[in-house]
Amino acid sequence: MTERNLAEEFNVETEVEAQLLDQLIVYCGVDEAGAGPLCGDVVAAAVILDPNNPIEALNDSKKLSEKKREALFPEIKEKAISYCIARATVEEIDTINILHARMLAMTRAVRGLKVQPEYALIDGNRLPELDMPGAAIIKGDALVAAISAASILAKVQRDHEMKALDEQYPGYGLAKHKGYPTKAHIEALEKLGPCEIYRKTYGPVKRLLAKGT
Repeated sequence: MTERNLAEEFNVETEVEAQLLDQLIVYCGVDEAGAGPLCGDVVAAAVILDPNNPIEALNDSKKLSEKKREALFPEIKEKAISYCIARATVEEIDTINILHARMLAMTRAVRGLKVQPEYALIDGNRLPELDMPGAAIIKGDALVAAISAASILAKVQRDHEMKALDEQYPGYGLAKHKGYPTKAHIEALEKLGPCEIYRKTYGPVKRLLAKGT
């Protein structure tokens, strides 16, 4: 009986993931979405994929069309061994800053997994607080399938939340720009003024609040 080479079988592109597969170590991929927008929570996800139930077409969520992300969202949830979507709130972002809020959201996502991994692969260049060893991988959302899956869950979840907020707070165009500081968003913000979902420490919002808008 031939021993499976999982790293080759799954086209693994990073040495650390190849070693984890080779040693049969259970690991999760972690990513977040929503650092740049002027409003709403920052959302993170952690995913443990099933090597025996692969998901085709996983890639960095920013490189996939919205339609493709939406199609993969339920498939990832269905096929993953475990997943968790977590967040840090607007209040937390304003209190501890966005960098620490991103780390906090990722920590919560990993700790929320029903199956606890032995290792965590994080997108980016720094690790959040973890209860197990981990590695930060720059552009990991394009290199590691589990991080790609986490990227998709985080982005689609946040997009859904922004669409819901658009109904609660009409006029800002949140469903379209998802809170990012587009020209149309800034113009709407200047007209309507920041409401409770806005991040008060972010430049455009801070300036308007200082002017008493």
